[in-house]
Amino acid sequence: MGFITREQLYKWCSVPYDQLEGHPDLKVAFRLCEDSGEMGRLMARELVDEIALHNADGEPTRAIIPCGPACWYKPFTALVNEERVSLRSLVVFHMDECLDWQGRELPRRHPYCFRGFMEDQFYDPVDDELAVPEKSRFWLTPGTVDAVRDEISRARLDITYGGWGQDGHIAYNQARRHPYSNLTIDDIRNSTIRVQDNNWDTILALAQRTFGAAYQFVPPMSVTLGVKECLSAKKVRLFSDTGAWKATALRVALFGPLAPEYPITLLQEHPDALLTATVETARHPLGEHPEWDLGVG
Repeated sequence: MGFITREQLYKWCSVPYDQLEGHPDLKVAFRLCEDSGEMGRLMARELVDEIALHNADGEPTRAIIPCGPACWYKPFTALVNEERVSLRSLVVFHMDECLDWQGRELPRRHPYCFRGFMEDQFYDPVDDELAVPEKSRFWLTPGTVDAVRDEISRARLDITYGGWGQDGHIAYNQARRHPYSNLTIDDIRNSTIRVQDNNWDTILALAQRTFGAAYQFVPPMSVTLGVKECLSAKKVRLFSDTGAWKATALRVALFGPLAPEYPITLLQEHPDALLTATVETARHPLGEHPEWDLGVG
């Protein structure tokens, strides 16, 4: 387990995107969506149905909810309001939050303040009588780490929603690139809530995505749920519509071994995990040009 070779990457990334669903070598279930619109509607419908099912049984829904992908918030809040689905028994554990270089929270209007975004997009559009109670919104900050950990441990989580990063990070569980403390797959598997420095490649990826590659504006630290918390839910559903920078991690998750270099590979151990990607994300340059000779054969 562990090191991913160029030969393996070439093999996995050369599979055409339209052959991924139902591929005989899949290690995690996979679903393809045409575009962000389709994926957003699907995410919204499935979470509303999950909440409605628990409501009908008189049970709370305990969910880890991400800041992103952005495509599902409008469809979700619209369904909640139109179908009058109460969120009064929804308990939300927010996945992660960005921090400045001193480990402090960001201003609410900062592009990478997840709380500010979620208040605007996930909470505020819901009618007041249906809204998630303030006491059931568990925000991650350096000061709430212990309280959130204790609350998660009280009862099993029902569902984890999320995405993945360029190195297959779930929440901000990035592949650790520190020369003096290399991690094993067991370390990643058992990782829990923490404050950390972000990897250089994560900072550069976010800089390219949001700031025209001005990495100086990207928050260099974060607080995150651990893999242990994220994968403790009965269902895990990860989604991506952000294109090429997620494509290789997707292929490793679907076909590769368990590897600390790609934390997303631990989904292979979960009994009810599903990865969903748009065509833009599932498509890989090697799948489009399998005739390329990269000197790996």
